[in-house]
Amino acid sequence: MTRTVPDSCPGVLRMHQAADGPLARIRLPGGVITPDQLRALAAAAAELGDGTLELTSRGNVQLRAMHDAAALAERLERARLLPAPGHERVRNIVASPLSGRRGGRTDVRPVAAELDAALQAAPELAALPGRVLFTLDDGRGDVTGLGGDIGVHAVGTDEYALVLAGRDHGLRVAATHVVPTMLAAAHCFQRIRAEHWRLREVPGGTATVIAELGLESRSEPRTLPVDHDIPIGWLPQDDDRVALGAAVPLGTLAARTAEFLAAVEHPIIVTPWRGLILADLDEWTAEQVVRVLAPMGLIFDAHSPWLAVTACAGQPGCAKSRTDVRADAAAAIDTGRASATGPPSPDRTGIAAGDIRVAGRQHWSGCERRCGRPTGPVTDIVAEPDGYRISGATEQS
Repeated sequence: MTRTVPDSCPGVLRMHQAADGPLARIRLPGGVITPDQLRALAAAAAELGDGTLELTSRGNVQLRAMHDAAALAERLERARLLPAPGHERVRNIVASPLSGRRGGRTDVRPVAAELDAALQAAPELAALPGRVLFTLDDGRGDVTGLGGDIGVHAVGTDEYALVLAGRDHGLRVAATHVVPTMLAAAHCFQRIRAEHWRLREVPGGTATVIAELGLESRSEPRTLPVDHDIPIGWLPQDDDRVALGAAVPLGTLAARTAEFLAAVEHPIIVTPWRGLILADLDEWTAEQVVRVLAPMGLIFDAHSPWLAVTACAGQPGCAKSRTDVRADAAAAIDTGRASATGPPSPDRTGIAAGDIRVAGRQHWSGCERRCGRPTGPVTDIVAEPDGYRISGATEQS
């Protein structure tokens, strides 16, 4: 794929001019955010924007309709959410959200922190495209399937498979060499990428990176496990405490709800499924959190149809969208026309929003670009000039 325009992926210092105003994207390596930082984002959304926080498919947060860029940057710098202005758009690190607390072969949280610090310390890597993605999978298979550019997947407590362009190539790395190896791969990608944004787009890119790293295959390449289950509800931790997984309908979190989340004063992880994990709770506190936050719209039910539905920004946020797809998707859920389970939907075109009935994982898009589409088999519901088109569940090419 040849790019004819420069990478315009937004950040805080370079926002995207959306139809509803400037949009800022704040990177949260590993999805980690402290209660104080969440309070800072909630206040910024309420006082400088549209009053909502958007959770992204990379575990980051977006703020819409920002009317004072300088004030936002100042607030985020005070909250330590802008630690390296030159590198802010390339700190795209997704890690297994429950790592070190529940399941997995190893704890990748320290690796995420080390990789983030190493990226910030490398001046030349500030020029990486904002679309680059680093993945750290603790072996459970929850983030490898996101199709990162440079990643690792734990195959033992001290050994990782090196994942390039979303695939295993039989290369194995000791735990102590993970960050140096990923950093070396990032430097190589930056040198060879030309106008390309992703490693998979570079002709021969993966082979070039492997050759430069000087690693030899120690195993047959294999299909690494991919787990599409979203961590929702009551999640007992390995230390007998509790984590709560919450879905955020269509990834839009009201600033007031974010303030209540921060008030719990416990670790918060933004997941790449546009949800949240509130960790290290005792059972009594977890029960109170559910009682307060469920009526405010957070979903703790693993069988909720909201878990199966995603959507792009749609109108009024996107000028390219043909309609308000989020409102149409929400109406389909509220009326029972969108469900988490059921028979597959036949391909159809020219369907009115009120006539759509779809079961299973589905993504609603305002145009053919299908922004925000999740990985894996998903039914596409795409707005066209004369209604919606439904295309049966397939992998995106």
